[in-house]
Amino acid sequence: MKAEIIAVGSELLTPDRADTNSLFLTERLNRLGIEVTRKSIVGDNLGSIQDTFRAALERVELVVASGGLGPTEDDLTRDAVAELLRLRLVRNEGVIRAIQERFQSFGRSMAENNARQAMVPEGATILENKRGTAPGLWIESKQSIIVLLPGPPRELKAMFQSEVEPRLAPRAPASRLHHHELRVAGLPESDLDQRIAPIYKTYADVETTLLASPGEIEVHFRIWSADGAEAERRLDELERHVALAIGEFIISTDGETMEQVVGQLLTANHATIATAESCTAGLVAERLTRVAGSSAYFLGGVVCYSNEMKTAFAGVPAALIEAHGAVSAEVARSLAEGIRRRTGAALGIGVTGVAGPSGGTPAKPIGTVHIALAAAGGTIERGVVFPGDRERIRWQAAQAALDMVRRHFIGASALGTSGTRGGAARTPGGKTSPKA
Repeated sequence: MKAEIIAVGSELLTPDRADTNSLFLTERLNRLGIEVTRKSIVGDNLGSIQDTFRAALERVELVVASGGLGPTEDDLTRDAVAELLRLRLVRNEGVIRAIQERFQSFGRSMAENNARQAMVPEGATILENKRGTAPGLWIESKQSIIVLLPGPPRELKAMFQSEVEPRLAPRAPASRLHHHELRVAGLPESDLDQRIAPIYKTYADVETTLLASPGEIEVHFRIWSADGAEAERRLDELERHVALAIGEFIISTDGETMEQVVGQLLTANHATIATAESCTAGLVAERLTRVAGSSAYFLGGVVCYSNEMKTAFAGVPAALIEAHGAVSAEVARSLAEGIRRRTGAALGIGVTGVAGPSGGTPAKPIGTVHIALAAAGGTIERGVVFPGDRERIRWQAAQAALDMVRRHFIGASALGTSGTRGGAARTPGGKTSPKA
């Protein structure tokens, strides 16, 4: 079974509102073994809605639509589908009573236009809406199924799970979508693909997708199969081969974020961490504390934008800033070492840079960031020029800082230690300094 998703609503064709329902619907349909082949967005125009449904019904057996079931004049999905299928709209008294009772439970009277929601295409099955007034509709026509769902995500999700999935499950094919995801950091998309394309291209039955975002790339492997054990064996095998090619750059193999992985490493190594941030303005600390239980390892952080606060909060010598500038490897190291010393954390992170959109110079253009990680075994520093606008630069800097922490523990584990290295500390591409 193949499906198309149609989102109805003129607001979805503006910058003001995004269609998030289709992401949920795709995930749930895939779980049932139903492949989504196309998604469409159509405005509140009767003819356009009919054209979109007509084309979809010519291609697939299942059409799932959201939106356009409300009480206002621009809610036209019911009317468009009924007219397209040549079905009469019939007032359903049970729906009217349900809407009236819902309003009464709130101490309000029902507006007359809510009665439009009780107009049901003849022969359609009503899908109960426990979280709103607009009922959903299940319509079978010839060899096709049309499912009409309300637009509000809170209503749509509950209705799909309680009313639609039980009806679709017996009709769903035996084939299921099996999916593995790798998260990768530290490699540009082109470099990553150059390394792994010769591997994944040998698996013709597996669909491979690379999704790049600032500081991270998701690698998705998908296979449709009725033999779950064989599908998982194929995906595991492909994943192992890819891991051999890019092992140190893989953050996680189960969708975990960088901050989740770093939190797990800090916990496993009984290590604590503190941050001193300038250009990232607390973003590293914010990401670390997104993870539940982060109070066990995150001691605290400071945002020190001005030179005076770098000295006051993290103990960076004023003479060092005067000699090298606030955006420098030396100041980043001093921030990391200073916050580690003042908090007593096992690890200290220091970040300083030029996030823009102004403040760049030929020597230190916009995007210049210096990141340092201080530990008992020494301090490493990395200088990078990140592309993009202010928010993109800040995010990439925070991602790189967290990746330095991740690599610190990977290297420590490889050396058979418990989070501390003897002598100078190193990571690939990093510089070294004497012990802090």
